[in-house]
Amino acid sequence: MGHGIGSQACIERTVTGLGFDLVDVERSARGLLRIFIDRVPGHAYPESQGEGEFVTVDDCEAVTRQLVYALEVESVAYERLEVSSPGIDRLLKKEADFIRFAGQAVNLTLKAPFQGRKHWRGVLGRSEAGWSLALQDERAGSELAFKLDEVREARLVPVFDFKGRGRAARPAG
Repeated sequence: MGHGIGSQACIERTVTGLGFDLVDVERSARGLLRIFIDRVPGHAYPESQGEGEFVTVDDCEAVTRQLVYALEVESVAYERLEVSSPGIDRLLKKEADFIRFAGQAVNLTLKAPFQGRKHWRGVLGRSEAGWSLALQDERAGSELAFKLDEVREARLVPVFDFKGRGRAARPAG
């Protein structure tokens, strides 16, 4: 069967069957198959895999083991398989992703420019048109309304939250 729809369906079935969200599938040169998974809010994961809302190494191992088996059964060709978390700039692809991350800061790339720009950043929300971005770096209160089919790519804006002890910078000299 090689690549194509069959392998995508097989991967999706396997990942969701284990209680994870399939974020993205990338096939790159030299046969690398890269799968990005995320935890589903409210799902109970085995204690051995750790707690919390973020994907653990054990989650990735559990999915990898199951995928190796499933892909073999379906005769999907690949050289290397990598299963990883979606990262701090997680890709939003499905409507369910947009619903889940409403209220978060998002980097949005449109398929066609709007007001001469394709790249926008703001807080994701609902609008009458479907979705909106409350734009932070523009005039206060400005908003970009969009539909999901107008989006080329949407990613969460990484939030770096360092909980170190604050130290005042010493003046140089």
